[in-house]
This record gives sequence, C-alpha cells and structure tokens, in this order.
Amino acid sequence: MEAWHQPRVKICCISSVAEAWLAIRYGAAAVGLVSEMPSGPGVIAEASIGEIARRVPPAVSSFLLTCRQDANSIIRQQQRTGANTIQICDRLEAGGYDELRRALPGIALVQVVHVSGPEAIDEAVRVAAGVDAILLDSGNQSLPVKELGGTGRTHDWNLSRLIREAVLVPVFLAGGLNSANIARAVREVGPFGVDVCSGVRTDGELDEGKLAAFFHSLAGGRRAGRRARYE
Repeated sequence: MEAWHQPRVKICCISSVAEAWLAIRYGAAAVGLVSEMPSGPGVIAEASIGEIARRVPPAVSSFLLTCRQDANSIIRQQQRTGANTIQICDRLEAGGYDELRRALPGIALVQVVHVSGPEAIDEAVRVAAGVDAILLDSGNQSLPVKELGGTGRTHDWNLSRLIREAVLVPVFLAGGLNSANIARAVREVGPFGVDVCSGVRTDGELDEGKLAAFFHSLAGGRRAGRRARYE
C-alpha cells in the first residue's frame, strides 16, 4: 500500500459559474467542463464552457472535455472556449499532440486512458510522452455508443497503480470516486490528482453536502497517512 500523497482535486461536470465557485471554495484545483459527448452526464454548451473558463481564477485549471478525435477539431474547440487545459477523452485518430502544441502554445494536454484491462498500461506508456498528464477513467470505447466518462464505476486500481509507476507524467484517477472510497483510492494508487463527478452530485446537481464529505474524507486520509509514518 502506498504512503499518503495529497492529490489535486478536479471537480467535473461543472454546469455553471456558481457550481465552479462552490467547488473552488471547497478546495478544487481544477474544474471539468464537458462538451458534446456520445453518452454520459454534464454536457453543456460551448458558450457556457467559455463563460466558466473566463470567470474562474487564473490558478484554477479549466478542463475542456472533448470527444473529438482529430487535432483540427480540438484546436477549433479550444479556441472557441478558451479553456486552459484540454482533456482528450478518446484516442486521437487524425493529427497528433505535436500539432495541438504548435497551434495552442501554453495549453495543457491531458489524455484519458480507459482502464478496461492490462492493455491500458501499454496505451498509457505510448501516449505519455506527448501529453502533460494522463487521466485514468472507467469508460468503454468499444460499445456501439461509446462511454468516455461519467460512468460512476470504479476500475482495477492495481492497474492504475502500475500505470502511475510506469509513466513519467502526472496521473489523475477518475471513475466512481466518492467520499466512501477516496482515501483508499489515494493510498492504493498514489495519483497526482483525483477527478470526481457523480460522487459529489444528487440528481445531476452539485451537492454541497457530498462535496464537503469528499474533501473531509481526503483530509482524514491525509491525517491517517501522517500517523502511519510515525508508528
């Protein structure tokens, strides 16, 4: 089991400026803004993404979640919204990370790897050199209607830990996280950051009680980790 590492927190599926500020007030270092997706919760219009991205503090990362698989479409989408981080939720098929970097200097690139089996380790190692971070989620790209996030399901954290150990870029952990399992997830995987959507929501709305419980559980895990080091 890993020693405790306090992760950055990304609250995803943000739908308004008010939700963004609520998440930030509790300690979110990043907000996730979901554009058009084949399935899953939290989709908002690009105009709303742009408004939220403009109104969060400069130190807070605004993640544009995109299902686009060609670099040109992703470039245009970022230019329309102004988000400072692009979360690529599917595999790039046309163009590459170099093309994105040339067109969007200063914009961070985060590639999602869906952890459905051991093959995810090789995929993560392949893409790591081209991006600023990897985000491990529980989607399924092989379904007739792809799942690219927001499933509310956990995946095999042993694989997530192996990926984190195998790559040289920061790793975010997503997929079914909530106040009941977040401390264990952080201990077992040791991620740079964690990403939560459904675990802090009720009927699609950001739930302040669940948000508070999530951050409280993280703080409790940190205290337990400190005690363990001195026992």
